[in-house]
Amino acid sequence: MSSPGLRERKKQKTRWAIQEHAVRLFAQQGYDATTVEQIAEAAEISPSTFFRYFKTKEDAVVQDRYDDLMADAIRNAPPELSPLDTVRRAFLDAFAQIDPDEAEQVLQRARLALSVPALRMRSLDNMQSSIKFLAAPLAERLGREPDDFRSVAFMGACVGAIINAVMTWVENDGADDPRQLIEEALSVIAEGP
Repeated sequence: MSSPGLRERKKQKTRWAIQEHAVRLFAQQGYDATTVEQIAEAAEISPSTFFRYFKTKEDAVVQDRYDDLMADAIRNAPPELSPLDTVRRAFLDAFAQIDPDEAEQVLQRARLALSVPALRMRSLDNMQSSIKFLAAPLAERLGREPDDFRSVAFMGACVGAIINAVMTWVENDGADDPRQLIEEALSVIAEGP
């Protein structure tokens, strides 16, 4: 897959800079007390520019770049890998690309998503979209239609296991290695409890 052009990279950089300011303000002031105007001011953009990147304040927490990374990893995985090994590799590859500063932001976003009711609901919606988005390249690998029920159900099981790993990571304040937690959570799908 070709890398994005300069214009797209600048847009992505702006998007994640806005998110970084939003998460920082949410952590400092609380989610409900923070306005889009405050986020825009901190990011040195206009509120209308904020809404070009994020449709809602909730999206500034729940959206990330990892679905795209994982979908690419699923598409590009060696053909001999099983569906579970393909998904395992995709999730682990995505987490391997997170540096320590970004890991702290992911941890803060996960804390917010678990503690703010509006964000929990938006996260649930986002999770459903992610499952379908990630199931499509898996279904393609299997020679099936993008909305194949079994591929979506399988990806839902994998994402559910990963959510358990992320929740454990958040509950332990980031002390655990998230990749090890992901490995263990996905092993349950293969082996049972």
